[in-house]
Amino acid sequence: MSYPNQNPYGPPPGQQPGYGYPQQPPQPQQPQQPMAPYGAYPGGPMPGMQAPYPTVMPGSVKAARAMLFVLSGLNLIGLVLAVVGLGGVSKASHDAASSPYSDMSAFAVGKGLLIVAIVIIVVFTGAAITLAAQFGNGGKGVRVGTIVFGVGNILVSLGSFPLGLVHTVLGILVLVFVSKDEGNAWFSRPRY
Repeated sequence: MSYPNQNPYGPPPGQQPGYGYPQQPPQPQQPQQPMAPYGAYPGGPMPGMQAPYPTVMPGSVKAARAMLFVLSGLNLIGLVLAVVGLGGVSKASHDAASSPYSDMSAFAVGKGLLIVAIVIIVVFTGAAITLAAQFGNGGKGVRVGTIVFGVGNILVSLGSFPLGLVHTVLGILVLVFVSKDEGNAWFSRPRY
């Protein structure tokens, strides 16, 4: 009488020992990589997982940036018109100065208003170009600055409402697009 094989994992009866797959030598272990911070993986996010922050600029943020450039272009056109108007008022005041019946205070007020308008246009144009240029690498400060710019643009354009209707609409759209969750995620993303 024979006893059953005591090693259930050994070679089956009637088979040669060592028959089958050849034995491989043990593989050397690679050194352990340091742990990445939570949510960060070397080479990007793990396949099948969404990144916790956007890696490309969302469409609404791109639209807000384009609208800032459009606003700055419109402001430059307004700047040219204001400078031409200032030149016209200066020439008219110079011509009226030779008349003994002229009142020069109206010309002084007109010049003052045009100079204030020119300063406001220059400030808003510079702010729009600077903010739009910083959208690619800016942080929360750029977002807050754009929101402040949008509110200021709306308030100033309401003062010149029939002519400032385009500025009002574009200011509202910039304000909405930057304030959305996509805009918040874009400007809150980590920058290395």
